[in-house]
Amino acid sequence: MTPSPEAAPIANHSAVVAPAVVQSVWGPLKIPVFRMLWGTWLAANISMWMNDVAAAWMMTSLTTSPIWVALVQTASTLPVFLLGLPSGALADILDRRRYFIITQFWLAGTAVVLCVAVLLDVITPPLLLALTFANGIGLAMRWPIFSALIPEVVPRPQLPTALALNGVAMNASRIIGPLVAGALIASAGTAYVFVLNAVLSVFSGFVIMRWRREHSPSPLGRERLLSAMRVGMQFVSQSARLRSVFVRVALFFLHSTALLALLPLLARRLVGGDAGTFTLLLASMGAGAITVVMLLPQIRRFLSGNRLVMTGTLLQSFATLVMAFAPNVYVAVPAMFLGGMAWLCTANSLSVSAQMALPDWVRARGMSMYQMAIMGGSALGAALWGQVATVSSLTVSLLIAAVTGSVAMFLAIRRMKDSGQEEDLTPSREFKVPVAQTAPLTGHVVVTFEYRIDPARAASFVALMQQSRRSRLRQGALSWELLHDLGEPGRYVEQVVDESWTEHLRRFDRVTAADVALRDRKLAFHVAPEPPVVTRYEIESSERPLSPGGA
Repeated sequence: MTPSPEAAPIANHSAVVAPAVVQSVWGPLKIPVFRMLWGTWLAANISMWMNDVAAAWMMTSLTTSPIWVALVQTASTLPVFLLGLPSGALADILDRRRYFIITQFWLAGTAVVLCVAVLLDVITPPLLLALTFANGIGLAMRWPIFSALIPEVVPRPQLPTALALNGVAMNASRIIGPLVAGALIASAGTAYVFVLNAVLSVFSGFVIMRWRREHSPSPLGRERLLSAMRVGMQFVSQSARLRSVFVRVALFFLHSTALLALLPLLARRLVGGDAGTFTLLLASMGAGAITVVMLLPQIRRFLSGNRLVMTGTLLQSFATLVMAFAPNVYVAVPAMFLGGMAWLCTANSLSVSAQMALPDWVRARGMSMYQMAIMGGSALGAALWGQVATVSSLTVSLLIAAVTGSVAMFLAIRRMKDSGQEEDLTPSREFKVPVAQTAPLTGHVVVTFEYRIDPARAASFVALMQQSRRSRLRQGALSWELLHDLGEPGRYVEQVVDESWTEHLRRFDRVTAADVALRDRKLAFHVAPEPPVVTRYEIESSERPLSPGGA
């Protein structure tokens, strides 16, 4: 056993906080790679909305059964729940550019097959449902990779604006897609919507292929998929900030979905309400979301973090209340416009918080779970508020959703504290990578750190070690324990178990400046003249010590 280099003095890695600077709304679009990705994202989402509208309309022409029509929406969203985490793990362990290209051409291939089936008049309800499900698989695979790429190509100060521009693309596509699909269905027929969708999907795939991105494979090889999924879930579960963000976003979409889910019925009950009224209300919401992007930099100067989320939730609830009693479009359109503004402000704030809490190595996995929280909240909310409206009325359902949405968000912010302070997730090579004296087998690796502290400071040390527990588990350790020597009150042993020697070495690639700062705080409690002793074992028929090193 030898001393650990954890005791070596280091420089202060605390990030210097610069004064707030108002970023240009269009600044990220000056970056060529982001401009290419943003254009592709816009085209892809227009295709998505066109496909959804055309598929739903075509199903009504193929069958009159309500269950088949309803299953179109299920087939398009179910893959996000089934494949959200696996697709995020793949996006983290594979070459992201190649994976992005594969997902786009998966969508293009599905669009081409659907287009051909419609043109040859061989489409049937089961085939349309199967192709819609296949398209949903492509969407489930594409979303995490796109979310992971944006922070890679945009400077950190411009990330909130870049994510807001993504919201513009989403909401613009929500207006453009259905309008284009409706115009084509009315003038040329449903088949031509699928033709345009196929052309846009193939074109987007070739645009992405023009991007030249350097992929740096890990010398340790790729992570195994199941292990990568475990580590992703572990990272989120051990991050207090991510947990609070996920709860907030699930609650927000659980309640705000009431307005969208019941909007067709709300449009019908307005004076003169028809399909055009429904389209107008959707367009008003999208226009509000696009408009507020221009104001976001100024809004963030006065509201940030929890205040912005709470304000956005209250405005969304207010818009929902107005829609519960709106008699005509003159009241409903401004309410939907305000709802779109509130929706984008809240969603953007929560998305930025999630992105800032994720290091690059686990970003796609984290954002895939963020998307699952959105989809889960939306799916549950649509069913819940639809059922409430069924047993009571539209007005009662919207009233309950508005009031409980604001109350739930207030309680979530109050009970699940999020200081808004960001950890310094800058990668660090401060810890020395250990070398095994003998080739390790495939068994678990046990690492122990022996601390000598002043017993009078034991309570503070144990509290700090809980931060160490979260840090080790977020890096991918299987388990963590703190052992206290009953015969020697000042002796504590931190024990960490890793899945294998390779997975143990991966943790050194995941060390951040925040982890180094935590190491320094732990060392401040160590009173022995020698640094804490680190020992490594591999679990096999008998424990065999491995060479110690940094941690």
